[in-house]
Amino acid sequence: MARRRFNVFSVAFLDVMACGLGAIVLFYMIINAQVAARADLANEELLAETSLLEEEVFDGRKDLIRVRTTLEERERKSASARAESEALQQRLERLLEEIERTEAQAVAQVDSVEKLTSDVERLAQAKQKLLADIAAPGEQSGQRIRSFVGQGNRQYLTGMKMGGKRVLILVDASASMLGTNYVNVVRFRAMDDERKRQAPKWQQAVDTVDWLTTKLQPGTKFQIYRFSENVASVVPDSTGEWLVVDDGTGIDRAVNALRKVTPGDGSNLYRAFRSIRDLEPLPDNVYLLTDGLPTQGRTVPAKPELVSVRRRIDLFDKAKGELPGRVPVNVLLYPMDGDPDAAAHFWRLAVERGGSFMAPSRDWP
Repeated sequence: MARRRFNVFSVAFLDVMACGLGAIVLFYMIINAQVAARADLANEELLAETSLLEEEVFDGRKDLIRVRTTLEERERKSASARAESEALQQRLERLLEEIERTEAQAVAQVDSVEKLTSDVERLAQAKQKLLADIAAPGEQSGQRIRSFVGQGNRQYLTGMKMGGKRVLILVDASASMLGTNYVNVVRFRAMDDERKRQAPKWQQAVDTVDWLTTKLQPGTKFQIYRFSENVASVVPDSTGEWLVVDDGTGIDRAVNALRKVTPGDGSNLYRAFRSIRDLEPLPDNVYLLTDGLPTQGRTVPAKPELVSVRRRIDLFDKAKGELPGRVPVNVLLYPMDGDPDAAAHFWRLAVERGGSFMAPSRDWP
């Protein structure tokens, strides 16, 4: 029997090859599946880390926005502070210039003020001698309903015209009436009201009113107004009405009420002069007790402010325009140190209105 020839391409060999190929394919599929599973797991971890980083980036952006906003706000406040500082610096420079001009004017006018004061004192001495020899009508002791005890021979009022059927006394009750200079004014303003009312300058003004009222004759109509920012009678509920001199009790009540007034606030001469128009009939004699040019006009500022000399003169001129008719105005000036313009302007006012002017010494009346 003949041997069968061996053929490498026989069916059995092909089966073996096919099985090997299948094993390779199976092995590849298993490896591929594992790779895909590992890739998915890695992708999930990467996605989680990516989300975490995105959140951190978002938080960082929010912090950056807050920082930028804060920085912009600080820059804005810094710019505003710089602008305010520059404005304050400019205002300070203007104030310093105004102070220098005021001091220069004070130095230039001090000689004229001293001469005017000297002239007033000489006139006072001359009038004192004349009044000692001539008894003025209504000055006899039997005709007086009140008396005032002064310091010896100082009980005189040089050049003042005490006549009139309707007498109005305007008393400046502003803060400046607390002292003869700004240092004393500031010192008294820090004290309680009772101590303010005991300020020597204010006491002198009240004593002057007390002395003036002793010259009022029975039947005379009178009124005492105090003014600062506002104007009102010292007798409650009598503003705009005349009071009548009777047995002296009415005057005593008015003077005692004035002693209870506490000086304060600014000086509004405009409203003081305008209040004269509310009296019917008008007064035929006005006595103004003040210490300087006004610091307020028609309107009162919301807060205290520094008023220049030029501005105070303008306020004084506008206040004069509120005086009615030809009502005589007699001025008693208690001058403030550093306000040299006041004497000349009030003296001119008294002359123009047919009244008298006096700057009392500190020990009068």
